Amino acid sequence: MIVRIAVPDDYPRLVEVWRSAVDATHHFLRPADRDDIEQHLVADYFPHVRLVVAEVDGQVVGFAGTAGDTLEMLFVDAAHRGSGVGSVLLAHAVDDCGITRVDVNEDNVDAVGFYRRRGFVEFERSALDEQGRPYPILRMVRDASGNP
Repeated sequence: MIVRIAVPDDYPRLVEVWRSAVDATHHFLRPADRDDIEQHLVADYFPHVRLVVAEVDGQVVGFAGTAGDTLEMLFVDAAHRGSGVGSVLLAHAVDDCGITRVDVNEDNVDAVGFYRRRGFVEFERSALDEQGRPYPILRMVRDASGNP
């Protein structure tokens, strides 16, 4: 697996990965909200984060976006879930980008568990997401002890 900085030519594939991941994990999203978010990825979200991609056999299978000390996004193509791609991207974000925080949809229980197992703990809950939609967000911070 290779982790590298994303380039704009990657964006169409990143949208495909995002859609695959969201369809597999975000069953709580209303279709109209999912479609609206998707329409904003390239113009409004990707340019505001440092994006890295994970490649397996030359194909992008996941990506992560960071800003400051926060992991803003981490998505893995559904066909590669459970293969370690997310763990590699998170380790890169922690070790190379210095992230200590992540916001995660409370209803995405797999993601909440993923971050908990890697030393993140909740410190705040918001009933709404950043766009004011009714999707509760858990704000998590990496345990000061660095566990695990």
